[in-house]
Amino acid sequence: MNADLVILSNGPGEITTWVKPVVAAVRQQFPLSAEIRISVILSPCPNATGREGDIARQYPEIDRVQDANHFWAFLLGGKTAETWDWRDRGVVLFLGGDQIYPVIVGRRLGYKTVVYAEWFANWPRWIDAFGVMNEDLVDQAPDRFRHKYTVVGDLMSDGQAVIADKERAAEQLGLTEQTELIGMLPGSKSAKLTQGMPLLLAIADHLHSQRPQTRFVIPVAPTLDVQTLLDYANPQKNSFHAVFEAPTVTWVEPETSDNLPYLKTSQGTQIFLWRPFPAHAVTSQCQLCLTTVGANTAELGSLAIPMLVLLPTQQLEAMNAWDGILGLLVNLPLIGKPLNKLINRAFLTYIRRRKKLFAWPNIWAQREVVPELLGRLTAESVGDRVLNYLNQPEQLGQMRQDLQQVRGTPGAAQKLTDLVLRVLEDN
Repeated sequence: MNADLVILSNGPGEITTWVKPVVAAVRQQFPLSAEIRISVILSPCPNATGREGDIARQYPEIDRVQDANHFWAFLLGGKTAETWDWRDRGVVLFLGGDQIYPVIVGRRLGYKTVVYAEWFANWPRWIDAFGVMNEDLVDQAPDRFRHKYTVVGDLMSDGQAVIADKERAAEQLGLTEQTELIGMLPGSKSAKLTQGMPLLLAIADHLHSQRPQTRFVIPVAPTLDVQTLLDYANPQKNSFHAVFEAPTVTWVEPETSDNLPYLKTSQGTQIFLWRPFPAHAVTSQCQLCLTTVGANTAELGSLAIPMLVLLPTQQLEAMNAWDGILGLLVNLPLIGKPLNKLINRAFLTYIRRRKKLFAWPNIWAQREVVPELLGRLTAESVGDRVLNYLNQPEQLGQMRQDLQQVRGTPGAAQKLTDLVLRVLEDN
């Protein structure tokens, strides 16, 4: 076989939880690029950080990557930034973005098209095959196109790469049978880090004072550099430290390469930083993780790691960045500030009444499998909730079991790969 596989994707979540397991499954069957050459073309995404291309280039299975800033020139003009050549046979595989893109790219290259569809499947007349998450999408399909739909399952459940170096990670963190590990995922974007870092630092101090055997680790997001993380942990650069009464921290470099760097709070609590990506070697050993919303909840869910999802509203109540007419009103003198408080409180009330779910495992299950803590969170309130779970491990066990049921049966990446190969053979 001598063919091209062109993967269209966009955001960090899609790159880490969709693209990675699929390219691994393809390479397991076709180890040589001479058989199947894998190209990833990124499209613009409002949630992108600009480093998605760098993440994709870390995957040895991928032969070439084009960044999102070259996408429109390729879509409209047909040429990549590096003037890639194309083989006579190929498949365009959609793994994130707008589902119209594979239609256009497939026509331009003369390749068949496959779309992985999680919640909706568009353009069935022009797409050659859909690999869908569940039977619901098949039932929604027009009768005359239903033969194009194949249930492959949830790619998120395959987002857990082989967990390597688990023992080495435990050694670096100093884990023993007596210690317990708490993972802390503050996010990678400013809106989350502004509150997330000081809140998690304060929680770590509170927990360590009650359970000194507890260890803490921050798996640093691949799109986040350590210096940026440190800036949000600095009270002189982040005013929310005072809001959460967060401790000051110092950066401690490791003495040898066998040790991990860590943040040391003014009370002596150590919070280790884990930089290898993906971070499954450490997250898989956590008794519990404290996380923001986002793709990280899907990754933790795929590993069946118990978690508390934190949605502090202190920043929301201070927000005055509404768009349109609301933006004008909340910035008016005298009435703007009280009006802004009223609008934000109404927004929070709406969320609570609708019982909106934010964490991916909860969205999948359509119920609260993992707790979502929404409100004016404090280190004590969250910390005491964590202590309750640590003191009652059977509750953590139940949460882990529920997550295992929700995440579905692994194998979606292989089934999607099989579908791509069938389409390729028909080409």
